[in-house]
This record gives sequence, C-alpha cells and structure tokens, in this order.
Amino acid sequence: MGPLTVHAGEGAVVRVGGRRQRNVLAALLMARNRVVSVDSLIDVVWPGGAPATARNQIAICVAGLRKAFSEQAGVTDLITTAHPGYILNSRGHYIDASDFEERVQQARDQVRAGQTAVACELINDALSLWRGPAFDGLDAERLMEEAERLASVRLSAYEDYAELQLKLGRHRTLIPELAAHVHEYPLREQARAHLVLAHYRAGRRADALAVFREGRELMVRELGIEPGPALQALHKLVLQDSPTLTPPQTNPAPAQQAGIPTQLPVQSASFTGRADVLRRLDRMLDEQLGHSPLSVGVISGVSGVGKTALAVHWANQVVSCFPDGQFYVDLRGFHEEEPASASAVLDQFLRGLGVQTAQIPADTGERAALYRSLLGGRRVLIILDNARDAEQVRPLLPGNGRCCVLITSRQPMTDLLGDYAVIQVPLQVMSPSEAESLLAEIAGAERIAVHPEATTHLAALCDRLPLALRIAGARLAAKPYWSVPDLVRRLRNQRRRLDELSLGDRGIRAGFRLSYRELSPLARRLYRLVGLQPMPTFAGWVASSLLASDSDRAEVLIEELLEAQLLEVASIDAVLGVRYRCPDLLRVFAWERACDEESEEERAAALKRVHAAYLQLADAAHQREYGGDGPFEYGAPLLRPLQKGLVESLVKDPLAWLESERTALIGVIGQAAAADDSAAAWGLTVNASTLFEAHNYLEDWRSCATASLAAAERTGDLRGRATMLRSMGMLAIYQRQYKEAASWLDRSLPLFESMEAPHGLALTLRNLALCRRFSGDLAEAGRLTRRSLAGFRTAGDLAGESHALGLLAQIELESGNVVEGATLSTDAIAKSRAAGSHRGEAQNSYRLAEALMLQGDYLAAEQVCFEALALIDSDSDRLGEGHVLRGIGEARWRRGAPSAALLVLQQSLEAAEVVTDGYLGARARTDLACARLLLGSGDTVEMLETAREAFAGLGAHAWEERAARLLRLAQRLQTEPDMDPPTPQELARTVDG
Repeated sequence: MGPLTVHAGEGAVVRVGGRRQRNVLAALLMARNRVVSVDSLIDVVWPGGAPATARNQIAICVAGLRKAFSEQAGVTDLITTAHPGYILNSRGHYIDASDFEERVQQARDQVRAGQTAVACELINDALSLWRGPAFDGLDAERLMEEAERLASVRLSAYEDYAELQLKLGRHRTLIPELAAHVHEYPLREQARAHLVLAHYRAGRRADALAVFREGRELMVRELGIEPGPALQALHKLVLQDSPTLTPPQTNPAPAQQAGIPTQLPVQSASFTGRADVLRRLDRMLDEQLGHSPLSVGVISGVSGVGKTALAVHWANQVVSCFPDGQFYVDLRGFHEEEPASASAVLDQFLRGLGVQTAQIPADTGERAALYRSLLGGRRVLIILDNARDAEQVRPLLPGNGRCCVLITSRQPMTDLLGDYAVIQVPLQVMSPSEAESLLAEIAGAERIAVHPEATTHLAALCDRLPLALRIAGARLAAKPYWSVPDLVRRLRNQRRRLDELSLGDRGIRAGFRLSYRELSPLARRLYRLVGLQPMPTFAGWVASSLLASDSDRAEVLIEELLEAQLLEVASIDAVLGVRYRCPDLLRVFAWERACDEESEEERAAALKRVHAAYLQLADAAHQREYGGDGPFEYGAPLLRPLQKGLVESLVKDPLAWLESERTALIGVIGQAAAADDSAAAWGLTVNASTLFEAHNYLEDWRSCATASLAAAERTGDLRGRATMLRSMGMLAIYQRQYKEAASWLDRSLPLFESMEAPHGLALTLRNLALCRRFSGDLAEAGRLTRRSLAGFRTAGDLAGESHALGLLAQIELESGNVVEGATLSTDAIAKSRAAGSHRGEAQNSYRLAEALMLQGDYLAAEQVCFEALALIDSDSDRLGEGHVLRGIGEARWRRGAPSAALLVLQQSLEAAEVVTDGYLGARARTDLACARLLLGSGDTVEMLETAREAFAGLGAHAWEERAARLLRLAQRLQTEPDMDPPTPQELARTVDG
C-alpha cells in the first residue's frame, strides 16, 4: 500500500528490476498462495497485446525475481513453478495489504463482541499501514483495479473508524480529521453523516446543518440527485433536536414491561466461530429494517450443522435492537413427534403478548389476524426453529417490516422468496480452525493442544459438524483418561463411528434418520447405494448406474437428496457437468442403511454396474487419447451400460475427464480389487495409466497396479496378471528404472505368449525393447521392436504401429544408421497422423529432428521441433513439451545461436523438475552447459557434474561419457582463463565423441 517495495531482515531493501518485473511481482502478490498462469501474467504486462516472445519474457522476469530474492534476501522458495504458471508463497513473509484487511476484519469482529475501544484501535492500526496509493508507480490495468478495490476498503474502514469514535464519545477530537476526509471525498455520504453527527454532539448545531447543506448542494450540482434517505433522516433529526442523537449506552438491556415477550433460550457457552455467517445475518439489521417487505432470514443446512445454536447466539447478540420483545419456538419440523401446529404456536405467541386466554380466538386464521395486529408498529424478533416447510411458517409471519423473522430449517424455504425480503444463509460445516476451537472449548484447550495432528483428524472424522464435535468433546471431557488419539481410534472404525457420536436416541444418527424417513422410496434407495461408493465425489451418471435407471430419473432423485441436505454440490464444470458429495458421516449412515436394507446380492450388483460404466468411459478416454481404433483385449466383451452420446460428450477431452475422475477411479479400482472383481480393477488401471503417465501420478499408478495384480493372482486371472505385470514394468520405465522394468516384463512376456493376445504381447515386446535399448543392447532392442511391430499390425493398432516405428527409428539413429532412422521417423509420423494420435506424431517428429541434427541440418531440425511443439498440449504433457524444448535448444547452440538457446533450455529444465524426470533434467543441463560454454561462461562445472551423476544413476552410460567429456572441457576452461571458448563445431565433436 504505497510504492511496491520489498524489505528483508532489518529493513534492508531488496532491489527489484524494471517495470515488467515489478508488474509480475505485483500480480503474484495479488494472488498470493494461488497459482497465477503465465497467460494471466502476460495480460498484466501487455494488456493491449503481447509480443510473440511474451512467455519467454515472463520466464525471464520470474528468474530475475528469484535471483534478486536469493542473492539479496537469502530466500529461494518465495516463487515456485506450478502448472500452468507460478505461485508466490507468502507463508512466513509479511504483506501489508493482507495485514490491513485482516486487522479491519478483526476490528469488525470485535465490534460484534461489544469491544468498541479495541475495534477502534485495530482499525487505527490498519489505516496507519498506508504509505500512499496502492501499487503507486505501476500502471497495469489489472493492478489498478486491485488498487481501486483496496482504496475502497480503506475508505470504508475509515468510516467505520469514525463511527466507532462517535460511539466512544470522541466527537470533538474526531472533527478536524473527519472534516479533512469529507473535504477530500465530498460525495461520501456516510462520512458526511458522521461529520454532521460529530458537530451536533459537540454543540455545533449550525455547523452540522452547514455540512449537510454543502453536501446537498454539491450532490444536486454534480450528480443531479438529492442525498440518500439516511443522510436526509439525520438532517431532520438535527432540525428536531431529537434525543436519539445523544450518545447511546453500550448494549442497553431491553425494558421489561407487561406484554413484552422475552423468550430467547440461553445461548451456548461454547459457541465458537461463524463470524462470516453472523455478519451475513446482520444484513437484517440494516437500514431496510422498518420498511416493507418484511425482513426474513433462513438458516438452512444438514442436521447437526449448528443452525439452532447460530440463531440463538445471533439473537442474543442483537437483542437490544428489538425492544418490543423476542419470540422463540421449536416447530419440530423434523422430529419423531408431530410438527407444531400454527394454531398452537399462535396461542403461545399471543399469550406472550399479554392476551388473556378468554380473548384468544379458536380459529387459526383469526389468531393469525390478531397476532399481526398486535405486532403492528412493534419491533420484535421472532425465531422459528426447525421449520419443516414454508407452509408451516406462513401463518406465523408478521405483517410489517419493523419485525424481523429468523427461520432455521433443513430446507432453504425458496417458496418465501416471492413475498418477503429473504436473506438466505446456507450453513456449512465449520472451518478446521473453528472445529478445533470448539473441541478445545468443551474438552479443554491444554488437552487438545497436546495432540494437534490427532485433533485435526478428530475434527475430520466428525465432518466438522458442530453437533458431532460437541459430542466428541463431551466424551473427552467425561473421560479424562482418554486421549484425543484414543477417541480417533474409536471413530476410525466405520462400523461404530455413529454409535460413538450418538447419545441414546439423540445425536448424529437420530438427526440423519429423520431426514432419511422423509425421502421417497426410490430416493432412499439411491441414498443407500451412494453410501457404498468409495469415491468422495461422483457425477450424475454414477447415480443412474447404481439404480440401473435413465439419467433423467436419477437427476430428479439427486435433486430430492440435495433438498434434504443429504447430498451437496461439490463442483460444477461447463463440460463435465455437476459433481456431488455425500459428507462422510452422512455416507456412513447411508452405508448402514444399505447393509440393513439391501441384500448382499443387490449391493454387489449395483457396484458391478458402476464398475462397468467406469470401464466403458475409461476405455473410451484411453482410445481417444491413444489414437486409432484398435481394440483393447479385455478377454471378454466390454459392457457398455452408458449411452454412446453421453460417453462421447464426457470424454471429448479425455485427459480432462480422467483428471476429474482421478480420485474416484483410484477408489473404484481399490474397491473392485478388494471384491476380487479383477477384470474391472486391471481394466481400469491400464486405462487410467494414460493419466498417471501424462500427469506424473506415479504413486497412484503403483498402488492401483499392485492391488489389481494381487486380485488377478487371487482369482487366477491370467490375462489380468500379465497386463498388470506389464503395467508395473511400464511404470518402472517411466521412472527410468530399466533393470526393475525388465524384471517385471520378463515375467509378463511368457504369460502373453501362452494365450491368444497379440496386442498385449506387442505392447510387452515394445516395452522390453525400450529396456534393452537403454542398457545399450541395440541389436536385441531392434529384434524385439520388429516383433512388436508385427504384433501391432496383426491387432490392427495404427497408434501402436506408429510407436513401434518411432522406437525402431530411435534405435537406428543410435546405431549410426541416420538415413534409415530418418526414413522410419517419417513413416512413424505418417502412421501417427493416420491414427489421429497427436502425441505420437509429436514424439515421432522429435525423433525426426534428432535425425536431422545428426545430418547437420540444424535449422530444419529446429523447425520440426516447433511443429512438434504445436501438437503438444502443454497443460497435460509437460514431459513431451520439455523434450521438444530441449531439442530446440540443442539445435540452436549447434547452429551457433547459444543466446537464443538459453531460455528454451531453462524452460525444458523447469518442465523436467515439474514432472521429476531425471533423464530429461540431465539432458537439459547438458545442453544448457553447452550454450554457456559457447558464450564463455565459467559456471558450468557444477551443472555438468550434476548431469553426469544423474546419467550414472540412471544407467545411461553413453550420456554419462558425453557429460564427462564436457565436464573435462569446462574444468580446463575454468583453470585456463586464457583459453578461447570452443566453436559450435568443436563443442559438437566433444559431445558426439
């Protein structure tokens, strides 16, 4: 807030580069701890249109910032690369804008708690942080928008500060600075109103009227409008010398008079958090109160989320705003007993208003009319707790806007929206910090603090539902010999979790049961079956698979579960649709209902339908990403329960669909494997490997393949066992662990040779060829590749054929047969195009570029690499992008353009670090060192030593030798300063040996 400056340690200023670098830093600060894409940074730096080199220049700016922070402040992790851009990690660092907004928020929370003086001091401290306009000196459009937002927050904060000063009776000392503020911002009505009131309370009635008159004249002249109703009302009160303008008492108690009901329950002593929701409820107290339509708040949410506690707490906080009384009634809308009737509640309310028994009409409509008449003109708060629906509450609503009604329900009462000014307050579970604070409040802060990790786990097991947290805290408080980990162990058992969180007929299970019984029979069944699912979120088609019904019927039932608060919307995607979540405790209850009400056969059949639907979609996604239309060998016909149109729309972007279902796929694979549904488990694993490989989810790959292999071995599934052995081998290849890969593949090969599975055999042979090639046995690698090529042709797999041709081209290149390698690369590219495999075409184009470099045609090689780069989706294939960028860099330094090579090679190295590929990282470091050697840089020894060690660890002995030769050259250049840098031709000979 002020000019952008960076300080380190005891006030030392970190020197940041020019305008672009400062704009990039400011943009990262605006989105601290969140990923900022490179495209967003480009928009900040070049809002009117970016140059072709924009991405490279952004990378240079980030590198410059990292260097400045590292060299001047000793900080190396402030800005990190995170796809698709960068993150500024603010943890452990101070940012004045964050501090300012946090202090303002703390002040407003203190106001709510009645701590006016503390709040005033906090806002004063917050305002003192300003050193001038935010981002002063920067002119990027996006930054100016943020600067305007901060300036608006600052103005509002100052006006809050002035209001607090008035509440504290400091009107005389406030006048000079407030007058200056109004002079600077003459159209801010709130500030002008504060100044009018300050003058009046200081005995300067004429000055107060003059301030209003000046403001009115300015608004009429400049804007053509009269002052707002609040400022005009204050003007009238000043003219009338209204006693309401005298300084108010702090939290005055409501007068106790006959006919004034005071029915609010005592608020919970352990109420914690919910500051944001309380602020939302405060909107019912704004200047709209007292005008039509009636102000109604609806707190909705699942059983146990704390609706009643919130309503009672807020009501007790604002009781002084309702001097004519406060009503409270439990309508028992979701209760074992009958819901409360409107007639009975009106009888209670009328008695509270002082109506004698003999005067209360018998007819419900007449009671409602008398109730509305008695409330006319009064300011009364009415809490209608646990309402069933809008029809139950309509007769209980007053007829004027001076009253305020707060309803709690499991439903949002949307039927009231057309007739009343409804403020919807959907109540969610508590935040982690709020949940832990509530546990500490009940069980004791010291006891909770001893086991912070277990406390976090306990809160999660309670779904951070206040009711569950209160019960858990009470159990700890009642059993001082239990530790938090003891209770966590008890709750971890799904079969007893709801028992632990229920107190007799009360508690979590009882509340859920009441919601469950209100569902239609088919919705109850869907809810039960949802409880069997292993995934945290699911799509609508999963529901239709569970029920074996059409998607329209499933959607209607999902809406019923949403309205009953038994499901919630987890995410919405424009292409992939809505995903739903069943919170954990509700899922446990659903699982209990399924175990009690569904037979084992019915449960198994429902799960098999879901597994089949997932396999159908995963197969389609794999085929679309892989290319071609070659059939995959499952050993049995693939079930296709989902409509073709739905499948095609979901997997239009196959990697996006796989990513969206990643957690679900892992859960389904584990569930299928545990149930010995081995075909579903290994079929899903082999298709999901497309995602695991592209996005580097190697632990997911390993866990799924391991579970599926075990299931195949238990069930005697030969094809599944062979496929998962091959998958484990492919995983090891991806990790550059070729010896381990060969051991897996050597076990897979004879199994495929013993059955009729040409496609599976071809894939295994190709992977074995990769291992032999990397170990240096190029002759055996070529033989295995030719066998795999024949297998792919037999299976009709064009994409597989293109991959095999590409590998054969690589082997020929490494064998010195450059012309043959180039020819095979060209053939592989043609096959990839025929198969529709962009990824395969990019890989084979990269090999063609290698052939062109070996032939000395570096410009052509660079051009082919750019063509390959255009085929790669950088969002989903960072590894492929990294290899192609490295190829561009190598072509550039070899043709004598080392400066142009530096940036793309740095980007290649960053891609290698993102996907943790040691081989690509070592190759990129080797080429970076070459470019720097040509430029006469002496800082290449450490880089080459790192590359050499990486090659050695990977068993890439040929590249280890090349790195060693370059290392010796670099060491000579370092020790012999008079030695001239090598020419590109000399350096190429050193690399190539």
